[in-house]
Amino acid sequence: MKFHRRLLPYLMLMLCLLRAASIAHAQNQTPAPGQNQVQKIASLRIMTFNLRFASPKPPNSWPQRRPVTSDLLRLTAPDLVGTQEGVYHQLQDIARDRPEYDWIGLGRDGGSRGEFMAVFYRKERLEPLEFNHFWLSDTPEVMGSSTWGNTNVRMVTWVKFRDRQTEQQFLFVNTHLDHQSQVAREKGAALIVQRLNALNTELPIVLVGDFNAIAKANKTYDILTGAGGFTDAWYSARERRGKNVATFHGYNTPVNNGAHIDWILSRGKVTADNAEIITYARDGQYPSDHFPVMATLRIGAAQ
Repeated sequence: MKFHRRLLPYLMLMLCLLRAASIAHAQNQTPAPGQNQVQKIASLRIMTFNLRFASPKPPNSWPQRRPVTSDLLRLTAPDLVGTQEGVYHQLQDIARDRPEYDWIGLGRDGGSRGEFMAVFYRKERLEPLEFNHFWLSDTPEVMGSSTWGNTNVRMVTWVKFRDRQTEQQFLFVNTHLDHQSQVAREKGAALIVQRLNALNTELPIVLVGDFNAIAKANKTYDILTGAGGFTDAWYSARERRGKNVATFHGYNTPVNNGAHIDWILSRGKVTADNAEIITYARDGQYPSDHFPVMATLRIGAAQ
C-alpha cells in the first residue's frame, strides 16, 4: 500500500499532462477564422440541359440517344441538372441509368402528361427541402394554362435545396420559355422575376433553362439581367470553354456564332469559377439537339 501511495503523485501528474495534450490537440483542430468560410462556399457543378423529347424516329431517336446521355452525365458529373423537354418515361430512363440522382418534376399538362422542367440532383450532396411549380400565364396557379398566344404550355419548377456538405441553402429554378412568341418570352421572364421576388428570400437563387432567346441580344435577357438582378454565369465566369459554340445545333456540326439560348443565371451570393458548353458526342451521336451548359458555382460567395 505504501508503494502505491508513493506512485500516486506521479500518476496525477501524468493524467494532468495527458489532459493538457488532449486540450491542445482539440485547439489545433479548431478551424481558423477563414476555414469555416471556405467550407460554406464549396463549389457545385450545375447544368442546364434541353434533353429533346423522346422521339422514336431515327437517326436521333431516344433509344439511340439514351446511352449517350447517360455517358455524358457520368463523364461530366454535375451535382444538379435543370432539364427541359423530357417526358415521363424518358426521365425514368435517365433515373434508372444514373441511380446517383433523384429528380423532381411535374408534366406541364399535369401529372405525368406533357414535357417536364425536371430537376435532377445528386442525392449524396443535395437535400430538397421544398419545391413548387407555376405556369407562365396570367393564371400561374392554373395547371396547363397558356394565355399569351403561345401554342405550347410553358412552366417553371423550383426547388429549395440544402447542400449536405456546407449546410448552405439556395433556390434552384428551371424553365423553358416559348420558341415562337417574343411576347410570351418577355412576359414569362417578367413573371419569373415577380414570383421570385414574392418569395421574399435572401437565399441565393440559380435560374437555368432554355430561354429561346440569344443572350445579350434579346429583351428577355435584359428583363432578367436588368430589373431581375440576375448575372449570367457564362459571362461572369473566370474561365470559359467552348466560348463561341452555339448552344442549339439541331444534331448538326457545331456552329461557332456564339448564340447562347441556354443560360445559367444567378442572384445573390454566387460566384462562377468556370463555365462550359459541352459538345460531347459518341460515334457521331449527340445526346440532344442542344448542347448542355455547365458552370461551377460557389454558392454563398459574393461575386
